[in-house]
Amino acid sequence: MTLRLADIVRLLADKVQAELVGDPQLRIERLSTLEASGPSDLTFLSNPKYISQLAQSAAGCVIVAASARAAAVSRGPCLVVDDPYYCFALVTQLWKRHHAPAPAPAIHPSACIDPQARLAPDVSIGAFVCIAAGAVVEAGACIAAHCVIGANAVIGAGSRLSARVTVADGCRVGARCIIHPGVVIGADGFGFAPHDGQWVKIEQLGAVQIGNDVEIGANTCIDRGALQDTVIEDGVKLDNLVQIAHNVRVGKHSAMAGCAGVAGSATIGAHCTVGGGAIVLGHLRLADGVHVSAASTVTRSLLKPGHYTGLFPIDDNAAWEKNAATLKQLHALRERLKQTEKSLLQLQDSLKEEKP
Repeated sequence: MTLRLADIVRLLADKVQAELVGDPQLRIERLSTLEASGPSDLTFLSNPKYISQLAQSAAGCVIVAASARAAAVSRGPCLVVDDPYYCFALVTQLWKRHHAPAPAPAIHPSACIDPQARLAPDVSIGAFVCIAAGAVVEAGACIAAHCVIGANAVIGAGSRLSARVTVADGCRVGARCIIHPGVVIGADGFGFAPHDGQWVKIEQLGAVQIGNDVEIGANTCIDRGALQDTVIEDGVKLDNLVQIAHNVRVGKHSAMAGCAGVAGSATIGAHCTVGGGAIVLGHLRLADGVHVSAASTVTRSLLKPGHYTGLFPIDDNAAWEKNAATLKQLHALRERLKQTEKSLLQLQDSLKEEKP
């Protein structure tokens, strides 16, 4: 299946104003990278440092910013837009809708649906899906094979659950969410009370509330709250293998990369990013606009927006052990330095007094 450039511009017109330079009838067969594109491919240039690759690209059409218009026009057809990366993202969505459309509304005969569950008439329910009593699946939702929707859970309109997703009792997924394979929403949080050398389970009585337009990567886990709900607000994007503990709140349009972890009762503000493998300890607060580097460990609340890093550089083991041993002595070295500075100041004062 192909799309003409004119059709691409028309289908994106409600979100992107694009100037088309070149043949509007040119048929695009695939999307590709700048360097690997052929004459029937559409690609993009968003980073100015790659502009040198533009002249050599064989792409049928390149999406560029106004600053690169002249270079792009001299090469061949182009779409000139304000934000090429954003435009290309929309083109990928358009491409997927045309090449991998959502399944038609249907309920697979192997699905197990409680009579007290409520399903909109146009939902798609895959093989061996289990939907418990009181659950609600709203209009246009798509639930793939082997998903489990617990009692009184809600799946919002237009949301898509890939295979083997579990949404536990009482949890809510908003509208237009994308949830990838193996995600578990609403498992018990890690709550235990120590008593006489044993761990006594604290029942997790809250739920999980997920807003609209949230995307959750494969095998990510979001635990239900102990008493209050765990909350993921609108537009949040979570990568694969992210752990969100009980009673965490993640603010609107924040994003976390793979293997990030947030401990219980932490609050992440809006428009934050947490790099891959980073950890936010429990009961801390990150203000709106905080960005945490990959593999960092956040050990205190970060109340001002900005970019934060807490890394101990990797090294060969022998050198790392020496540096780690030195770090242990930093406080003592600091105290010795302060005492030395004090002694020097006293010596300077005494020398001034001795001058005739």
